[in-house]
Amino acid sequence: MKSLPKSCQDCLSEFSTALDDLRTFIQRAKNGNLTEAQSRELIINFEVTHELALKVLTAYFKKEGKGPFTGSRDLTVEAFHADLIDDGKSWLDMIIDRIQYNPIYAIDTQGKFLDNIQKKYLRLLDRFENTMEKKMEA
Repeated sequence: MKSLPKSCQDCLSEFSTALDDLRTFIQRAKNGNLTEAQSRELIINFEVTHELALKVLTAYFKKEGKGPFTGSRDLTVEAFHADLIDDGKSWLDMIIDRIQYNPIYAIDTQGKFLDNIQKKYLRLLDRFENTMEKKMEA
């Protein structure tokens, strides 16, 4: 049985739930040093939240009659031009960090990635949530 595509509002709701979870993980991280398992869990939670943000953008642009996009970079650039995100460079940095964190690469990026998630990317995702909630109310 084929399922119906999710609406932009449904995607935003899923994203908001994941973002709440990410906030909880980051709060725990601020309370002390993370174990290796906790670090991986925080990164996985961030990646899920970021993927859901991209799904919100995809659903929004589909509703607007735009797309499809060839990848997350093109989608992010279009979101910046549509004023859905306010710091396109940092959003592209998120994508690059996720690619570099991939265990296939020999460089150790986990520490930098965790720091960026906590100090930079959470703030971007919070602002995105606020922007999209306002768009949904309009």
